[in-house]
Amino acid sequence: MKEVRDKARQLMKGYCRVCPVCNGKACSGEVPGMGGLGTGATFAANLDALAAVRLNMRLVHDVKEPDTTTTMCGIALDMPVLAAPIGGVSFNMGGGVSEEDYAAAVVGGCAERGIIGCTGDGVPPFIIDAGFAAITGAGGRGIPFIKPWDGAELDEKLDRALELGCPAIGMDIDAAGLVTLRKMGRPVGPKTPAELSRIVAKVKARGMAFILKGIMTTIDASLAVEVGADGIVVSNHGGRVLDHAPGTAEVLPEIADAVKGRIAILADGGVRDGVDVFKMLALGADAVMLGRPFSIAAVGGLKDGVTMLVDSIKGQLVQAMVLTGSANVASIGRHALRL
Repeated sequence: MKEVRDKARQLMKGYCRVCPVCNGKACSGEVPGMGGLGTGATFAANLDALAAVRLNMRLVHDVKEPDTTTTMCGIALDMPVLAAPIGGVSFNMGGGVSEEDYAAAVVGGCAERGIIGCTGDGVPPFIIDAGFAAITGAGGRGIPFIKPWDGAELDEKLDRALELGCPAIGMDIDAAGLVTLRKMGRPVGPKTPAELSRIVAKVKARGMAFILKGIMTTIDASLAVEVGADGIVVSNHGGRVLDHAPGTAEVLPEIADAVKGRIAILADGGVRDGVDVFKMLALGADAVMLGRPFSIAAVGGLKDGVTMLVDSIKGQLVQAMVLTGSANVASIGRHALRL
């Protein structure tokens, strides 16, 4: 991975420094780019919240080869990890690789390792086009996320996504205030329960699951259940839309207490390795998304970089499971944490 990171650092110069510790300090306020909005406080909160979580080490047990497989929204996964939907290579990552090559690397690399890569949406249209092409190239093994557009653009893109043969479609409602889209004059905004119910019904009518990304309160989590969503992502959009919001690991436990078992719970924000994945699972997530690590891997090594990252994350997750006595994903819980 060192060679991959070194190459990514060269290709992303001026957009991402590929810091030894990706904590948002060097890139605060750099949106577009890979930084957090404004002061970068939300980006930092994601890292700080996860760093504050401690694990209980247990070694008197018989767990030597833990089972990392799981199922999320009907999708079989080799481990509970997904690549978060990120697009805009040219204005967020420096354009060192093309949007098409980037999306194909993320989706294809994840599919090869038995997990799922998600694709992004945005402006210009080649962002979503590249994502759709990558999912088609992977035989439908991917999840497209569509922005909360106002007007006809939402249904036009949703209709295209419904033809991909993918297992689920997502909406990153946390992009409602994204600075980059606002600067480009493209209207996005919050959605009412009635609007979401219509979208969910349209997706489910085609036998696909619907995932709502950008849930940070128990109120919104409960509303997601009410409108019929199959999954939520506890996410603050990587700290890129609202300054001074809490870290996702801060709010995840209360959200899990409110809706666990009624809807699939995913989480992202500050997740950098397999130990962070374990922490999110122990706090209540059913699966975990990583964003920036996949971006660096894809820019620096394309598909090979992605598969190397996935292998590394899995090794770290397995080690954490062994050292906490967790035999399988379902057995990971708050008892594994020093609270």
